Amino acid sequence: MNARIAADIGGTFTDVVLEQEGQRWTAKVLTTPAAPEEGVLEGVRAVLARAGLTAADVSLMIHGTTLATNAIIERKGAPTGFITTEGFRDVLALGNESRYDQYDLNIDLPQPLVRRRHRVPVAERLDNTGKILRPLDEAAVANAVRFLRDEGMQSLAIGFMHGFVNPAHEQKAAEIARAIWPEVRISLSCEVSPEMREWERFSTTVANAYVQPLMAGYLARLRAGLDAMGMAVPVFMMLSGGGLTSIETAAKFPIRLVESGPAGGAIFSAFVARQKGLSKVLSFDMGGTTAKVCLIDNFAPQASRSFEVARIGRFQKGSGLPLRIPVIEMVEIGAGGGSLAHVDGLGRIQVGPESAGAVPGPACYGRGGEKPAVTDANLLLGRYDPATFAGGALTLHPAQAGAAMLSAVGKPLGLEAGMAALGVVEMVDENMANAARVHAIESAKTYEGRTVVAFGGGGPVHGYRVAEKIGVSRMLVPSGAGVGSAIGFLRAPVAYEVVRSLYQRFGSFDVAGVNALLADMSAEAARVVSAGSFSAPTTETRTAYMRYVGQGHEIAVAMPKGDLTPGDVAKIRADYDAEYARFYDRPVPGSDVEVMSFAVVVSTLIDAVEPVAEPEPAPAPAPIRHQSVLDTAIGTAADWAVYDRSAMPPGCRVMGPCIISEDETSTLVGPGWACAVDGLGYLELTRGDAA
Repeated sequence: MNARIAADIGGTFTDVVLEQEGQRWTAKVLTTPAAPEEGVLEGVRAVLARAGLTAADVSLMIHGTTLATNAIIERKGAPTGFITTEGFRDVLALGNESRYDQYDLNIDLPQPLVRRRHRVPVAERLDNTGKILRPLDEAAVANAVRFLRDEGMQSLAIGFMHGFVNPAHEQKAAEIARAIWPEVRISLSCEVSPEMREWERFSTTVANAYVQPLMAGYLARLRAGLDAMGMAVPVFMMLSGGGLTSIETAAKFPIRLVESGPAGGAIFSAFVARQKGLSKVLSFDMGGTTAKVCLIDNFAPQASRSFEVARIGRFQKGSGLPLRIPVIEMVEIGAGGGSLAHVDGLGRIQVGPESAGAVPGPACYGRGGEKPAVTDANLLLGRYDPATFAGGALTLHPAQAGAAMLSAVGKPLGLEAGMAALGVVEMVDENMANAARVHAIESAKTYEGRTVVAFGGGGPVHGYRVAEKIGVSRMLVPSGAGVGSAIGFLRAPVAYEVVRSLYQRFGSFDVAGVNALLADMSAEAARVVSAGSFSAPTTETRTAYMRYVGQGHEIAVAMPKGDLTPGDVAKIRADYDAEYARFYDRPVPGSDVEVMSFAVVVSTLIDAVEPVAEPEPAPAPAPIRHQSVLDTAIGTAADWAVYDRSAMPPGCRVMGPCIISEDETSTLVGPGWACAVDGLGYLELTRGDAA
């Protein structure tokens, strides 16, 4: 009973990993969009069979999914009603009145998830301290609930002005709603996002309500399916912030799962960075539908408290729906193996964000897809063996890939299928490299001295070329890279973050009030973590988000554990000045500082990583075959050696160009690159002088 399973649902593939006593077995199956739990259960059965285990041998399952994100992007959530303070029903539509592109006269703004007709105002009002200025009109709440029920709504969000300070009115409205409409699922802003800034708070609460019936139904079906298999074990969900939580908490706050799959990939890269002692890493996760890049510094991914989903403009902040949730900060673009290619009106090759998905999939899958995808292009370039793709579970069809590529890209540009495929791959590589550049610039960081950790089904295929484009000369491909996000789930701590607003100025800092708030937050986070920590030791971190009075954006500053003293307050103020100077070169003397919100994270301890000695040099195995590959950098074909990764011992070294093949992915070692197998069995690619 010491086997653990992790499952990651992607847009094209569902990855399942089983680990037991240092051994690992994996399975990659096509996602089943109509009933996602079926793909998970199929993958679980496959990986159990490969390991020679039964469902009764499993002690724990960890799961991540992008279902919540997809539901918002595709507008396939539940019909949702919103009850709010009289006079504020249009907050969701007005936002903060900013324009993400001020020169676009025909700008498209993200539409609220709730129609105006179903945003119902009721009389009530609190002031900024939580004092009741106008009592809640309970009769109006009852009428609003009946109206939304009769309108066919399936979920209800409640958000009042200053409800994050005093939740009494929101809680009373929920009590009235449950009495009238017992089966309705209710999301309260005081629970989902208890922070100031009503647009972000209301948007997050509505989004939670919008996906809650979908996610609760899915999780219930998955639980029932696992029970029917005889796997009545605890199930934990990967949160967007990089921690694990119970399935019950996930069903209540599904909005915290929007980036759960990609978060697993970032945790995986951070774990690899600790193993290798690399303090500066770029996590590069390319799957079937999207590619994700994330900066890892000092063995931890960048974190954020805000996120945008369903952006209208690529890379354009403000063009999506705002969510105030703890999240690992990354850039995600529609550039995966299933991303579709076409020629636009200006005669340019465009790739994504539309994807062939799992159904029908790229043309080469032979499942009815007629449009060319990145996987089709890679096949035509000679990068894949049609008979061994995905471990031989899926036979590819080059003729169908060629016909689709010629029709959609080749003929419009006067190119044969191979050169059209070269253009598609070069374009998608440039898109991913550009996303990485944007992410670094927005984070005020560079790629000097960084190592790319490439994983996902497509990451090792495209990694060396993306590394060349961003000026990186070292790349790691860990073992199990094809299912890296799922492995990351198994490395994540059980953790939960609580964020609340309590406005403070250092000139009049209420030490007792802040201590009471932090103690309550700590108890809430510890309560959630205790449900899944199995009495494991935990650690706690506290953070304050503050700014100089009059500024618009906050800076995070670490706070000491335990009760604050006046001396701690003075030190926190000094730490803020130092952190501000790190960002902007100098502090602002004489200006008071205001604290906008506080965050408390309780987490189980992360296991220490023991260093692994570098292996003695060993001879490389003979290639299993050679295949003709069209090099995207120079546009000419050459025979590349193909090696079986499982036959490459630690300490061996091969020179590019070559391909290193394994069941879930293939690693391309380009011209001018070398690849060595380290003591962990990881592939370490180096370029130029380092090679």
